[in-house]
Amino acid sequence: MYSFFESVEKSFDKAAEFTKWDKGLLEQIKACNSVYSMKFPVKMDDGRIEVIEAYRVQHSQHKTPCKGGIRFSKEVNQDEVMALASLMTYKCAIVNVPFGGAKGGIKINPRNHSTYELEKITRRYTAELVKKNFIGPGIDVPAPDYGTGEREMSWIVDTYASLKPGEIDAAGCVTGKPITQGGVYGRKEATGLGVFFGVREVCNNEKAMAKLGLSKGIVGKRVVVQGLGNVGYHCAKFFREHGAIVIAIAEFEGAVYHEAGINEEELFKHRKATGSVKDFANSTYIASSSEALELDCDILIPAALENVIDGNNAPRIKAKIIGEAANGPLTPEADEIFIAKGTLVIPDMYLNAGGVTVSYFEWLKNLSHVRYGRLEKRFTESMNHHILTEIEALTGKQASIKARNLIEHGADEIDLVHSGLEETMISATQEIMDIWQQNPSIPDMRTAAYICAIDKVGISYTELGIFP
Repeated sequence: MYSFFESVEKSFDKAAEFTKWDKGLLEQIKACNSVYSMKFPVKMDDGRIEVIEAYRVQHSQHKTPCKGGIRFSKEVNQDEVMALASLMTYKCAIVNVPFGGAKGGIKINPRNHSTYELEKITRRYTAELVKKNFIGPGIDVPAPDYGTGEREMSWIVDTYASLKPGEIDAAGCVTGKPITQGGVYGRKEATGLGVFFGVREVCNNEKAMAKLGLSKGIVGKRVVVQGLGNVGYHCAKFFREHGAIVIAIAEFEGAVYHEAGINEEELFKHRKATGSVKDFANSTYIASSSEALELDCDILIPAALENVIDGNNAPRIKAKIIGEAANGPLTPEADEIFIAKGTLVIPDMYLNAGGVTVSYFEWLKNLSHVRYGRLEKRFTESMNHHILTEIEALTGKQASIKARNLIEHGADEIDLVHSGLEETMISATQEIMDIWQQNPSIPDMRTAAYICAIDKVGISYTELGIFP
């Protein structure tokens, strides 16, 4: 059984054999450059002092700043944070976001702490990062991850700004902030939407679909989603809205199945009201959520935690396509089984890059101090109005209200963010698929993705002159 970081290294080594780079450079690319392990005391609401264990890992500084989320979980450990930081480096390289990889974690269960306690822990963690120069808009830019969100990011930016008075770009020290604190529209759904764009592009690849015996496109494909958190919810939403059939959704307390399709919004409301997915209308309840992974479907989306599919249950997985929305949901043993079975695994290291892509847009917005669309939206609408008016005058025909609204609409921030994310995911998918399909000896899409990442990071190192 491999640790999470060893699993990442194993995948890296498999891909490295297909690259041209010197062994020493490959070792440098693979290594975590900086690991900051810390412990600090925080006084709880009942007066007792609790020593908090936390980490921040900067995997690579081939490009700066480093970028990666902060998770709050009792399962946080150094190995996990190192693995996630490594994946961030490769992820950013693949989608051409100019960051090095990083990751952070605080070893707590946020459900066991009050809001005030969580705020004190977050602010103290931020202060520790500032002390060691492990945070800053040009150094290392955290973001939300498992167990964190906009609230925690607003505490981080406020703490950073108070410790760095007068720093004009302080808002760029962290992303995933509330809109009022410099956040960007579209960040919340970014990861789920990015997963959808990536899977859709793979499904539009005729050669790949023919090999799996599936029709081209996303419409009509049966989808199983594991996880009803932010990522899983939005994955289910976008697949359903674009014509796929979400036949099952699993959570830790069980899963619900309905062949005709499940509406994720209705299920979310039911779970919020009852505390469980059980007894959801017009559906079959599956007591063991892991059994939902083994349902007969076209696409499986594990959007929860790592290592949920391993050497034990992989032989029973019936999906022809697995889209890794979570970080590391498959073990190396599972990978080998799926290669033998001919199952197409779309790897996490780029598929869930929607979050970091939109975080990049937010960071740029913070550095430019202007929201997207502010300068051109009204001009575009005015210009489109004049063009449409001229066309109507020349043709003697009037556009319908619906057509007029569509044509005259100038792009809002969310339109530009979604468009930028779609272009990013389409380009990355095509690049990886080309590498994979042009070399028959490459065993799977994950290896092709690592090859793509290694080549880009290797080029960065050589251009820096570190390895002439």
